[in-house]
Amino acid sequence: MAAEWHIAVIEAREATGFTYEVVQRTIDGIGTGLRLDHRADFYRELGALGDSGGFEAFLNHWWTQALADSAPDEEARSQAIDFADVTVSLYARAVGGPTSTQEQIETIAAGTEVS
Repeated sequence: MAAEWHIAVIEAREATGFTYEVVQRTIDGIGTGLRLDHRADFYRELGALGDSGGFEAFLNHWWTQALADSAPDEEARSQAIDFADVTVSLYARAVGGPTSTQEQIETIAAGTEVS
């Protein structure tokens, strides 16, 4: 799955033009990228996960938050969120999870409403 994630990141960078640093989608990477006020919630939710099967969704949510938190300004924050949405959609498609259509991915990348 690491290869699929890496490819999704590359494709999302190309689709969105995102040029900022990408937070690693690991527990340590996400924890480091989060603001302190979000970090406590992240580790509390991690501890409560157990074997619930929601680990991928948990990582996706907090990875997106870490990207947003590590952005240097509001414009970069908006770009980071768009980049994260596209990356997660591409990754889900690659691993057979819930998917978005190419049109939906392009709409997210363009920053317009999804219909």
